[in-house]
Amino acid sequence: MKHVYRILVPVVLLVALVAVAGCKKKHQAQPLPNETAPPATAPAPTAQISATPTSVSAGDQVVLTWRTTDATNVSIEGIGDVPTSGVKTVTPSVSTSYHLVARGEGGSADATARVTVNAPPAVAVPTNTMSAEEEFKANVQDIFYDYDTADIRSDAQATLSKDASYLTGHPDVKVVIGGYCDERGSNEYNISLGQNRAESAKNALVTAGVAAGRIRVISYGKEKPFCSESTEDCWQQNRRAGFTLDR
Repeated sequence: MKHVYRILVPVVLLVALVAVAGCKKKHQAQPLPNETAPPATAPAPTAQISATPTSVSAGDQVVLTWRTTDATNVSIEGIGDVPTSGVKTVTPSVSTSYHLVARGEGGSADATARVTVNAPPAVAVPTNTMSAEEEFKANVQDIFYDYDTADIRSDAQATLSKDASYLTGHPDVKVVIGGYCDERGSNEYNISLGQNRAESAKNALVTAGVAAGRIRVISYGKEKPFCSESTEDCWQQNRRAGFTLDR
């Protein structure tokens, strides 16, 4: 009996060791849980924007074109939220930088398009190079009379209206009206007729609004003719009320 016991004890111990070793081997063979795998990273957005043309005059149109990727929100400074890609026409009045910002899960990106608005060319203001006397003669015209009369003709009335318009618009200008006659008749008669012609022209200007104190009259009769030929055309040139700038 003792002999059998001595044989069984080692056998039992051997079986126990094999069982324990088998259990440990099975435990080590189990796969490890996938807890250390890195999380997926969202791609970073990209942004592009362009302006056509990049240099304009005030009031001209500019076309903005933009494109983004991996963005969930896109905005352009001065315009606001816009689609992720698009085209828009703008009319800048001053030089402007169109700054685009694209945001997404992977971060943000930005881009800028610069438009230069050129100032309008300076308008040259013409300067009056005429002297005061030249300007006066360009705007105040003489009038003419029929033979042996101081009555204002219809064509002379239109001329006097223009003369009065200039003089009322230039209140500092003073004028001398000279009465002239043709060569026919005596000196005394023509001096009187010339005076009447100058006075009738003055009265017409005063009626049109020119202050009487700005007007002097003088008669030259037939002493200062504009034309020296004894013809009707020449005589017509000499029958006039002449206007000059009073110094």
